[in-house]
Formats: sequence, structure tokens, C-alpha cells
Amino acid sequence: MQMMQEFPLPPNAVEFSETVRKRLEDVKSAGGTRETVTVDWNGQALHCEVIECSISSVFYNPGTHRIRAQRSHDPVKDKALAADPWAGPSQEYLQFLLKADPADPNRRDADFDKLKESLEQFGQNDPGLITFNGILVNGNTRAAALRELGRQTMRVGVLPESFTWEDINAVELALQLRRDHRRDYSYINRLLAMEEQAGLGRTPDAIAKDFRVRTSTYHQERWILGTIREQIKRSASSGGAGLRLVDFEDHQEKLKELHRAYEKLASVDPDRADVLKELRMAAIVMGFAKTDVRHIDESFRDRYLSRVMPVGFAGPAGEQAAVVVPGLGGVTLPGSSSAVSAARALNDKVLRAKAIVVAPGAAASDQERKQAQEVVREAREAFDKAIDTAGRDARLKKRKQMAPARIADACADIDQSVVELVQARASRSLDEEALDEAVIKLRESLRKLAQQAARGTTTPGDGVAWLIEAVALETSG
Repeated sequence: MQMMQEFPLPPNAVEFSETVRKRLEDVKSAGGTRETVTVDWNGQALHCEVIECSISSVFYNPGTHRIRAQRSHDPVKDKALAADPWAGPSQEYLQFLLKADPADPNRRDADFDKLKESLEQFGQNDPGLITFNGILVNGNTRAAALRELGRQTMRVGVLPESFTWEDINAVELALQLRRDHRRDYSYINRLLAMEEQAGLGRTPDAIAKDFRVRTSTYHQERWILGTIREQIKRSASSGGAGLRLVDFEDHQEKLKELHRAYEKLASVDPDRADVLKELRMAAIVMGFAKTDVRHIDESFRDRYLSRVMPVGFAGPAGEQAAVVVPGLGGVTLPGSSSAVSAARALNDKVLRAKAIVVAPGAAASDQERKQAQEVVREAREAFDKAIDTAGRDARLKKRKQMAPARIADACADIDQSVVELVQARASRSLDEEALDEAVIKLRESLRKLAQQAARGTTTPGDGVAWLIEAVALETSG
């Protein structure tokens, strides 16, 4: 579990604090109406005085939830940021991420440009929020936009001097979860914020309430983050390449559907659920669409994928040996089934190859990258063919089930009409002529149904046989 990180004070923190103290005194002594910004702190309203502050003297918050997942975009810069968050390169990396698309930091975020345009046209409507030492708690993205516009100052509320990093994180989270907040956290950053709250010892019910979700949704989100972390760990190669949190930013709905399908199947057959999970995660990592991933079920590998996957793609995978449980006197648990092991081996190969493909230039050689690209290409082509076949089978199955399903719906409607007929007769409000016309239409519909049901079958079942006989009697009569 990722715990909340605390950072040292930024350089010139003492001098900045003195400047802030003087500015606050100037605001108080000026008289008149003073501007404040209200934040929620531990369930209480905290009113912070607003001052004008030099943008060049404040620091981006290295612990902000807004870009926590995106920090993994460049592992080398992220490591340097953790070591010295206030250094020039670290602050430049934070500024780069604040301007970047959360799902692909290599692209500039269109929402950032909209914010910049709004600030240029209308100025700063709402104040940001800083610590007494000059760390931006709220308004990091606005500061980046104002700096790009060449502005020299920004309005900021000032948090109490006694605030700790735990207080800072609590305030930032409360601001983000306001219903009127203009820009939500990205999906992975929400998951990380939930994880951090759990690390502080808060209950699932309390966290779910703060994030305005059901407790079951909170548990789903924790399962998803755990699964993502597992995939990242398994993707790591000896050369240091590995998938990053940001690589899963665009897969929210696919991951939620995976969780629902996994939980439903795991209650019946845990091994088949694990097979489903491995195969769907491989497809998700390769970037298949949600509608494609839905065609991958627990039988997908045996029925479709094994026919088109290159021989020996993931190597042989037999049943794993039994696992000895430590401390229980030699008690053992059965290992994974051969189906689970095979699916896991396939997914591992895809994970490691994809990690090399998306890794920064120095993390893999050109030869390694070329080999990885070939692995992903082979896997994607095989999955694409298998998904196409599975989709055709699903559409055929749906067509086969459509007529019986519609008849079942019609039966339900007729059952309901019986209830309403009784009620209408009891209240003497029945339209006899309308009822007679509707029954005549029903008779004609049953005739058509009987004609089609009789075609192509020499031994009809009891239901179809009754329908054919009933219509024949009605016609002959």
C-alpha cells in the first residue's frame, strides 16, 4: 500500500514565511472587506486570508494527487523528484505533467489550454491555496498556466503555519471532492487517493462517503488498483523496463467490467475466474476496445485463441506444484491449474513486451524494442482473430435466442393483461370492442408464428406441437 509521503521544507522557506506574515498583516491593517477562501479541514470550515503572491516564489506540490500517477511517466525523473522535489529539474517535470494529457503525458492536455485561455481572457476568478512555506496546495495547474502567460503574481489563500503534510493532503482532497470542482482527478489518481486514505486508517464506509460512491464501489476500486500494481510488477524486466500507472489511465470501464465478471465467476470456479482475468488483462494492456474485451470469457483461450496463437508463444505451462503454507506443519495447498498457468504465462509475455515497447529510450536497446514489438504484434493479431470469431458466435447465439426471448416477453405482457382485465371488469371500465380487436390481432400473430415454427422441423417439441395443433384446429373450425 502506498503511504503518504512527507517532503522537507523548500529552500528559502523561512524568508518566504516572513514575507507571507507581513502580507497578512498588511491585509488586516488595510481595513475594509478582506477576501478569504474557505476550505474543509477535518469536517470544519477553515477561512484562509487571501494575499497577492509572486508566482516565481512558490513551488508546485510534489505530493499533489492531480498528477501522482503521471509521475511514473519517466521513472528517472520521478526518482530525482522524490530525492529533491524543489530542485529546478524536479519542478520543471511537475510543470510538464500539469500541462500534459493524463492518459498520455507525451501529449499536451486540451483542458490545460482551455484553462489558459480562460485565465488570459477573464483573469484569475478563484484564489489558489498555499502553505506558509510557499507550497501550492490548490492551484498548481493555474500557476503553470499563469507562468506560461507571463503573469508575475497570483491570488492565494494561506493555510495556517502549523499545518502538517497530513493536513495539507486532507485539505487538497476535500477541495477536489467538492461537487462544484471544475476539474476532476484522473481515474488512477482517484484510486491512489483512496489508497492513501485507507493507509491513514480510515474505514471503507468513511472513504466511500467522502468520494461519494457506494462502499461496494470503493472495494471494486481497491481491487482494480491492486490488480494494476500486480500487472506492473509482473511486467518488470531485468533491464528496468516496466509498465507504469499512467499506462492504465484510459481503461477505467474495461477494468470495472473485468472486476464484475471476475467476482461473479470466482464464486463458482476460482480457476476459471483467474483464466478470465489473465486473458482480459492481456487484451487491455494491448489496447483492445471495451466491446472487444467483452468477448473474452473463461473459455476464450480453448475455444478461439489456441487455434490462432503461434505455437509455443508463451512456452509450455503445466500444473504448478503444491504450495507449502508456512507455520502450519507442512500443510499444502494445490497449485494453479494448467489452464491458469498457461493463461498467466501468456499474459506475462505480453506484459513484459508491452513494457519494453512503451519504455523511455534508455530503458531498452533497439534490438530489445524490435523483438518486443514483434511479440505484441503476434499476440495482438491472434487476439484480434480470436475476438472476431468469438464475436460472430456471440451474434449468432443472440439471433438464436432472440425469438424465444421475445415470446417470453409477450407471455409476461399477456400475464399482466390478465390482471388488468380482471381489474377493469371489477370497475366496469373495460372497453370490450378494443379487447376484441386486440385478441383478433393476437390470433393472427399466433397463426404466423405457427407457420414459421412448423417449417424445417419433423419432431417439434411439446410447446411448438401444441401451437401448430391449436392453430390447425382453429383454422379448420
